Amino acid sequence: MEITNEIIDKLADLAKLQFKDEQKEDIRNDLTKIIAFVDKIDELDTDGVEPLIHMSKEINVLREDEVKETITQVQALKNAPSKDSDYFKISTVLNKK
Repeated sequence: MEITNEIIDKLADLAKLQFKDEQKEDIRNDLTKIIAFVDKIDELDTDGVEPLIHMSKEINVLREDEVKETITQVQALKNAPSKDSDYFKISTVLNKK
């Protein structure tokens, strides 16, 4: 497959990108390499190879959720530079007008 300026322009339009003419040559080279790599993979004999759905055979290896207190509110506010009775105080982020 030959990568033309029209293909690059179409891809740029779809991706909402703009390329200068000198950048298009670099992109053309990169796309050519990618297509050559995919063509090389296409040469592999994959008959009888099952599709890979998961990376391991382990099922549900996540830990169970446990509710436990790790730090109290008083401990969390202890070293705060600025605090209210129950909350951290921060500078204004959004100015209301």
